[in-house]
Amino acid sequence: MTETPARPLDDGRAIPAVGLGTWPLDDDAAEKAVAGALGLGYRLVDTAMNYRNETGTGRGIARSGVPREDVFVTTKVPGRHHGYEETLASFEESRRALGVEYVDLYLIHWPLPRVDKYVDTWRAMIKLREDGLVRSIGVSNFTAAHLDRLERETGVLPAVNQIEMHPLLVQDELRAVHTAKGIVTESWSPLARGRDVLDAPETVAVAAAHGVTPGQVVLRWHTQLGAVPIPKSADPGRQRENLDLSGFELTPREMARIAAGPQRRFGGDPDVHEEF
Repeated sequence: MTETPARPLDDGRAIPAVGLGTWPLDDDAAEKAVAGALGLGYRLVDTAMNYRNETGTGRGIARSGVPREDVFVTTKVPGRHHGYEETLASFEESRRALGVEYVDLYLIHWPLPRVDKYVDTWRAMIKLREDGLVRSIGVSNFTAAHLDRLERETGVLPAVNQIEMHPLLVQDELRAVHTAKGIVTESWSPLARGRDVLDAPETVAVAAAHGVTPGQVVLRWHTQLGAVPIPKSADPGRQRENLDLSGFELTPREMARIAAGPQRRFGGDPDVHEEF
């Protein structure tokens, strides 16, 4: 079993350096994938109410036999539940679906600036943390301006901002903001759309030089940048590869080669994207 290192959070806790994403698995697939991944050594599992697999994720955690306190469980409040009271109720729904007493990391899934309730949502998340129902709180898909507003209006910064990040969307400027504010960057879609990154000649060449797979190279690229990637895989062999990122180190030149292509976003623009 592979041991998973951890990264410190600004609230005194720590997050595993690599995790398992579960979108778009259904409940049955999520149960199997999560149980198997935890057996391989994963300790971070990422889900969301909008993934519609919290129940399966929770079953997978229970089925794995890994003690609950050793599993770092992340879920997210959806756009339709933005608002103070709505967020508190949404959390209870997620907690019941997962079958857990507490959640390790609770995120605002998208900021939805047109709706303009993410600050009220954040205040509810602060209460959940104060009440001990959530250990750490964070956001997903927030821009620097959104982060600044949370800090200005509540005095509390997220421990994590989960953003689209991969060699085709390096996010240099936003990661610099995170570093300055003590926020950990978590990467969703860390392998982009697979072939776009994994078949790139530069990535293939670097992988061959180290005797590893292109996927391992890209995930190592994330971890060397200080980000926490959460690749989704239901395949045990691929899960094992994605977790095994020790034993080699990319040079600065290799890091630059991997991310030398044109930058593009595959997911939504946080300033306008709406997901309810």
